[in-house]
Amino acid sequence: QVQFVESGGGLVQSGGSLRLSCKASGFDFRINGMGWYRQAPGKSRDLVASITTGGSTNYADSVKGRFTISRDNAKEMVYLQMNALIPEDTASYLCNKAPYAVNFWGKGALVTVSS
Repeated sequence: QVQFVESGGGLVQSGGSLRLSCKASGFDFRINGMGWYRQAPGKSRDLVASITTGGSTNYADSVKGRFTISRDNAKEMVYLQMNALIPEDTASYLCNKAPYAVNFWGKGALVTVSS
């Protein structure tokens, strides 16, 4: 079945960097757009970065210029390089298909940014 396994979260100081990884399985990865979503406590889950099958990327305004999404089709992996982190980036980060997520979610990678 469809599965997403996120890793790479942690505690980082404001201005620091983290790289998240996501292993996808159970579907034809190469023909699907992929994305990173995040959900902060008490808030909705939002798409922050996406990448098409052809490698075109799109970012939410709040992370543009700081986050970079990439993919490795051979490994069925999606990555999110996060630089210049700020406390407002604190959230659980999850990967899924994009722009339309499927109703299977991993456990997420918790990112905590201290000021």
